[in-house]
Amino acid sequence: MPGFVEKPEPIQVPGLVHLHTGKVRELYQNAVGDLVMVASDRTSTFDWVLPTEIPDKGRILTQLSLWWFDQIADLVPHHVLSSDLPPGAPADWEGRTLVCKSLRMVPVECVARGYLTGSGLAEYNETRTVCGLALPEGLVDGSELPAPIFTPATKAAVGEHDENVSYEEVAHQVGADTAAQLRQATLAVYSRARDIARERGIILADTKFEFGFEGDTLVIADEVLTPDSSRFWPADQWQPGRAQASFDKQFVRDWLTSPASGWDRKGEQPPPPLPAEIVAASRAKYVEAYERLTGTSWS
Repeated sequence: MPGFVEKPEPIQVPGLVHLHTGKVRELYQNAVGDLVMVASDRTSTFDWVLPTEIPDKGRILTQLSLWWFDQIADLVPHHVLSSDLPPGAPADWEGRTLVCKSLRMVPVECVARGYLTGSGLAEYNETRTVCGLALPEGLVDGSELPAPIFTPATKAAVGEHDENVSYEEVAHQVGADTAAQLRQATLAVYSRARDIARERGIILADTKFEFGFEGDTLVIADEVLTPDSSRFWPADQWQPGRAQASFDKQFVRDWLTSPASGWDRKGEQPPPPLPAEIVAASRAKYVEAYERLTGTSWS
């Protein structure tokens, strides 16, 4: 059964109530009801949270999310109140912690795709559709789509797999008005981010967002446009018809499915620890993505 290879014990901090241990983040609530999100250095793939951490990963995800929130602030409000360290929190939380609004979350993974790969490619190869949307004949792994598409998924628990669903199913689940807002916001943010990334020599192939409501206002939440929630490809190496070079955790996936790992993805054993060279190379991928997107050096 996928899940945590070694589930961590959450750190207890005076004044904070621990709510949830996610694949990467620990979620707390402070005394006034705000949420405190702490991004760990854990990494997950194939529905497993791996036993090996990637140094600095949580800080990179947090700082990159903050940068992106600034880039899209005119399109949709975000949930961040502060990035200050809560009183009494351990020093290691510095740079990886966000104090956020408590929202009424929408139980949908809002995925935007501008290129065909991953689960979208698998569905296309069977039906020539993705989430019920018909696509042209002749597309291959890495093909650019005629226009970005909204391909939502159910939000799964740790150890379970998100399932692609149709827009109509989302509308049935959350209501037609909310579904329309989700689609519009998802495609607007994706399009803005795609153009920004393209200027920096990076293809944003696809990405996923989470949204919640503050009253009647739709708010974007969690992380945004990071290598964990998106597929980033170097534009100068893009070649449809094959797997693309990547800045995201595809690098770790590729090692786990290679003979070098000795792991049977379809077996019952959990994934093995990552070797030091894979950890170092993976960290370098996250750092490069941060630096190329933001134009600033990671330190």
